[in-house]
Amino acid sequence: MDGQAVLAAFDEQVRRDPMPEPGERVESDGLVMRVRSDVGGWSGVVWTALDATNADAAVAAEVERFADSGLEWEWKHYSYDEPKDLPERLVAAGLTADPEESLMVAEIADLDVSVVLPEGVHLLPVTDGPSAAALAEAAEEAFGERHEGLAERILALLTTQPATVAAVVAMAGERPIACGRVKLPTTGQFASLWGGGTVPDWRRRGVFRALVAHRAGIARAHGFRYLQVDAAAASRPILQRLGFVELAKTTPYRVLSSKD
Repeated sequence: MDGQAVLAAFDEQVRRDPMPEPGERVESDGLVMRVRSDVGGWSGVVWTALDATNADAAVAAEVERFADSGLEWEWKHYSYDEPKDLPERLVAAGLTADPEESLMVAEIADLDVSVVLPEGVHLLPVTDGPSAAALAEAAEEAFGERHEGLAERILALLTTQPATVAAVVAMAGERPIACGRVKLPTTGQFASLWGGGTVPDWRRRGVFRALVAHRAGIARAHGFRYLQVDAAAASRPILQRLGFVELAKTTPYRVLSSKD
């Protein structure tokens, strides 16, 4: 893989052309690309073309814009963004960094998409209310935090844009133990993995790898060339063994609300 060429394609096809979900809209003023949502969705800055002369003003404008809207939001920063000291400028403007993640990409043709599950585990596609609720239950236990509205947002996406997403839950009998989604944009070469997690007592048994393979198979069937994921530190070595390559670091910077 030509990492620089793939990163340039990712920047052009994904960051500069984001696919809005239900209730979201994409806005751009030339220097900043942002997504804004209704209450309950995701809002934030996804791409910038800044330099040392205009960064502070742009950051201040975004802080004011989102403060006026009352939305929770984040600035999605990538390690190759300019200016180099943009993270320091974001912190100075009152934003706080979440844990750093790795932007990882694989050529789908190179991935093993065979799904091997532990005995007693099966995959449940998310297609309705009960399966969406099972996914939300798995996500909350896997990540140790509430995911309010997750089931409803996935159902809305499956209803309004069914060709752009697939979601799955790994079930141990009747218990949801892992989950994940794959986004399938209507343009570009990149499918992407989201929300992959396994409950603590089922980790290191191959469930995470099986869910990656399952979703990679879906992306391959839809004709995508690349599979992208923002990987947390715990997931990075697993994904590297599967064939993913780290192309950059990415860090969400957020304005903390009173409930954070």
